[in-house]
Amino acid sequence: MLTELVHIGFGNILAMSRVIAIATPNSAPMKRTIQEVRNKGLLIDMTNGKRTKAVIITDSGHIILAALAPETIAGRLQASRGGSVLKPE
Repeated sequence: MLTELVHIGFGNILAMSRVIAIATPNSAPMKRTIQEVRNKGLLIDMTNGKRTKAVIITDSGHIILAALAPETIAGRLQASRGGSVLKPE
């Protein structure tokens, strides 16, 4: 199985085969989820001190914080697949 790697900023690379969802961090339920995962030691912060724009949920239960917007990450994945870039509706 081919592992697709996507650059998510500041030299950080993400294996997309392990990703379940990419969401925005703005809602109260997502903020609670981030705090719960932080307390369990399963939070990975890849923002390099920048504002969190995407919350990436993996199949292992880890949550990754990224400084790129979910649309940007999805667009980079589409570009790596040779497809057209997704545009928000």
